[in-house]
Amino acid sequence: MSDTHMYEAEFHREVECLMMVKHKNIVRFLGYCADRQGRMEKYNGKFVMADVEERLLCFEYLPNGSLYEYITDTSHKLQWRDRFQIITGMCQGLHHLHQNNIVHLDLKPANILLDANLVPKIADFGLSRCFKEMQSKVLTMKGGTIGYMAPEFFDHTEIRYRHSYRLDIYSLGVIIIEILTGKKGYHDVDKVVESWSNMLDKSQCDVQLEQVRVCAEIGLECTELNLANRPDTEHIISRLDERETMDIYIKASMITSQQVRSLPCHPWHHNLKT
Repeated sequence: MSDTHMYEAEFHREVECLMMVKHKNIVRFLGYCADRQGRMEKYNGKFVMADVEERLLCFEYLPNGSLYEYITDTSHKLQWRDRFQIITGMCQGLHHLHQNNIVHLDLKPANILLDANLVPKIADFGLSRCFKEMQSKVLTMKGGTIGYMAPEFFDHTEIRYRHSYRLDIYSLGVIIIEILTGKKGYHDVDKVVESWSNMLDKSQCDVQLEQVRVCAEIGLECTELNLANRPDTEHIISRLDERETMDIYIKASMITSQQVRSLPCHPWHHNLKT
């Protein structure tokens, strides 16, 4: 296949994926424009007139750039609440893709964009595949980003489409680890929790440390070398939701006895008056 046809196929594949998915954690696709015009191009050492087609994809504007900038630039100090929101949002966006039979195949911090409220949105579907009708076929892929690609890409393991979502899960795990530690790998969950224990708000430390622990465990599970042992997005979201629910419950119950006494209908208030 010529480079032109490969580019054409990649462009249409990305547009198809973008039109299929609408979710708060996936970048909103607004449309595209294409224009063909004659231009002098160098070919075999000579300049010739060629028809050149220019294409542009149009997306919503996201003012905070990509997650990559927040991970690599130490001036961006994300609080734990923001990090947990980003991890949860990434997982929900990826779950929506997999529910629609789309595998992304190039998840990395540069492809996670952040809106004004640091809500994450998955972007760049140039390498994505739709696997609904091809579950028995073997996945062939070129591209991806070293450091985020699953190890089976490098040992020539045959990957069937029905297992291809586990490639995204590996990439997700690497990103979660980076959000927690600033690095691409770790093996000790307790050390990750310990490193966060001195940085969290004391009033919510226990709840947030438990969230750190769960995220660290998920990151390790996602990066299992054996792809069959990696969890799916439904399992991941279920575990994260449990931690988030606990956080909401504790915040709702954080009313002091002094505040209770100040309520006019409370018996303590009556006793104080008498």
